[in-house]
Amino acid sequence: MSHLDHPEPPAAPDAHEHAGARIPTAAQRRRVGAASLIGTTIEWYDYFIFGSAAALVFGPLFFPQVDPLTGTLASFATFAVGFIARPIGGIVMGHFGDRVGRKSMLVTSMMMMGVATVLIGLLPTYDAIGIAAPVLLVILRLVQGFGVGGEWGGAVLMAVEYAPRKRRAIFGALPQMGLPAGVILANLAFIVAAQQLAPEEFAQWGWRVPFLLSAILIIVGLVLRLKIEESPEFAGVQSRSEVERAPMVEVVRSHPWNLMLASAASVAAPALGYLILVYMLSYGSGVLGHAPRTVLWVIVGASVAWLIAVGLSAVAAERFGRKRVFLAGALLVAAWAFPFFALVDSGNVAAMLLAMTVAAVAVATMAGPQAALVADLFPVQVRYSGASLAYQVGSVLGGAFAPSIATSLFAAYHESWPIALYMAGLGAISFGALLFLREEPTRTIG
Repeated sequence: MSHLDHPEPPAAPDAHEHAGARIPTAAQRRRVGAASLIGTTIEWYDYFIFGSAAALVFGPLFFPQVDPLTGTLASFATFAVGFIARPIGGIVMGHFGDRVGRKSMLVTSMMMMGVATVLIGLLPTYDAIGIAAPVLLVILRLVQGFGVGGEWGGAVLMAVEYAPRKRRAIFGALPQMGLPAGVILANLAFIVAAQQLAPEEFAQWGWRVPFLLSAILIIVGLVLRLKIEESPEFAGVQSRSEVERAPMVEVVRSHPWNLMLASAASVAAPALGYLILVYMLSYGSGVLGHAPRTVLWVIVGASVAWLIAVGLSAVAAERFGRKRVFLAGALLVAAWAFPFFALVDSGNVAAMLLAMTVAAVAVATMAGPQAALVADLFPVQVRYSGASLAYQVGSVLGGAFAPSIATSLFAAYHESWPIALYMAGLGAISFGALLFLREEPTRTIG
């Protein structure tokens, strides 16, 4: 019998099965779950309003001396720059998350994201300060990327390590739900700003409002995160004096296979996600001629389905196995690539909504079990480092340049089939990596 025939591997031991670890109460688990969901929602709101602005206004505001296509590519390049910093943030915050604790890194990442986002909202454009404007934009995007690079691992581990033994996928899905929730908030912020202002007012200053609103959201997120206690599993490691001195070195030395496969498995979801959330905003308005507001509403609708599907896929993962559900999502990404563009290119808004909703469900089907699956590949002592690096490397390889690659492919061929082929190929990569990935019970070092 193949290991695929087993719906679930041996369950990871609860924190209280280790000496020195406390048993969290139901109230503590609810508080951590709420903080994980709300906190990641705010972080992804900050991250994705940049993507919306890159697709809609950053080209002419920060790169006005180039033609529109080059300006769009340059704008998407600033979006991609954030991904360069994400694995660095994952490594640095992963190190301290495994050395000092998960909670402190969550507070740090939120502060970095909040400050950078507000400063982008205050940033002068090219007309005001010349070349310094795009340079500062890139720097602030790097700070955002560094912050979100450490955010995912910390939020996921707090949720998973607080979870009851048989509900780790469900708890791990809570921070995963923060991504579509943040997308919904980000797009609604731009929709409201665009509706209330004339196009020239929106281009001049209205785009700044969603960035500046982040200041209020960050305060809410910080209050929630400061009230939670450290992860019980990591607290148990500290109490037993088993903290790893060089966690990233230990991950690379002892778990290279899991690290490589988990990274490859994490490629398809961000690639398709950023094609939906960023590229389709530019493609739908610039190529197909839809009003930007219409495309934003389509993205919101697809993101609602995404949000719900993450939770449902996590429930399915508890019943049928995390790996099987993840495989189904990767297969759907590959299979839906060509029907996706056939529907989008029809020019019908309802068809576009259907295409993007199914695509969002494909991403969600992978996202639901992903947190618990990736986290439990690594022991507690190096889990922040291992999970963060795997997720962020996958995001860089899959999502960083997806909007730019899609834009370049369409410019070269003036057809959408090369983009569909690109999408299908990434789905196949994740599917193939998952076939070789074996789920293992959590274990400690030594």
